[in-house]
Amino acid sequence: MEGFNPEVLRRLLISAPAILIAITFHEVSHGFVAYKLGDPTAKFTGRLTLNPIVHIDLFGTILLPILLYTMTSGQFVFGYAKPVPINPMNFKNPRKGMALSAAAGPVTNILLALASTIIAKFILAPLATVMPQGVIETVFRPLFLIASASVVINVVLAAFNMIPIPPLDGGRVLTGLLPRQLAMSFSRIEPFGFIIVLILIYSGLSSYVIMPVIDFFLKIFQAF
Repeated sequence: MEGFNPEVLRRLLISAPAILIAITFHEVSHGFVAYKLGDPTAKFTGRLTLNPIVHIDLFGTILLPILLYTMTSGQFVFGYAKPVPINPMNFKNPRKGMALSAAAGPVTNILLALASTIIAKFILAPLATVMPQGVIETVFRPLFLIASASVVINVVLAAFNMIPIPPLDGGRVLTGLLPRQLAMSFSRIEPFGFIIVLILIYSGLSSYVIMPVIDFFLKIFQAF
């Protein structure tokens, strides 16, 4: 890393609030749906809270994304929060319960992207037209940039998590949809899941799965 790049720092500061909100709602949604389906584990461990500190993993949420963002000038970011604990044995139908609680995370991120689009387009943009220039530059422009970053971050987070490899959400959903015997065989790759995902990312193969999904949703939100 050569020298200090203030533009990277500026983009990181804009992205940080959106990232914290995205991962917090993502994790809470897992625990909330699990709770509604009969598993109180997340509630008993204090994870059904919108306090982002509870969900932060020091390395995965802070150090790793900052390191990757800085080293790649904002071109590549990867991180994770503390997984919300879920006990599938508390579900009436463990496989269905795990699939639904897993799907809740990406669905929530898409809803957050939609909410961010609405806030930017129908609240911040109209208000900025009647505000003094100083207020626009110091308040509305940063908020608009954060909302815009939130759209991209939530869409990317949803698309990434729906890669059908456990322990990612897509892998858990697929496990719940497969016939029982096939699902048991498929779930055995979970200990190696993140290694497989990293290989897919660095080889570029993941783009064939992620990019079409990202492009699809971004085009929908851009239509606003």
